[in-house]
Amino acid sequence: MVKKAKNIPRFSSEAAERKFWEKHDSTPFVDWKQAERVRFTKLKPSTTAISIRLPTDLLEQIKTSANRKDVPYQSLIKLWLAEKMASQAR
Repeated sequence: MVKKAKNIPRFSSEAAERKFWEKHDSTPFVDWKQAERVRFTKLKPSTTAISIRLPTDLLEQIKTSANRKDVPYQSLIKLWLAEKMASQAR
């Protein structure tokens, strides 16, 4: 027997809707057979610019390594930092 999804009630305010969803599971309100895959192509990850002082020779080594891998050196630094954080999380 297939259950029909419940109708989502109308809310008088955003606060009332928030209060409702804090106490209710959304599962009975969703019909996954009707769901469609969506891509958020304009969505950009949030980033923060930082300034870091590196010794000139270290920066040159990083740039050389990035050039060999054909990636921007800042992207390589971010990759290395992410890999280090992932290994520390294990």
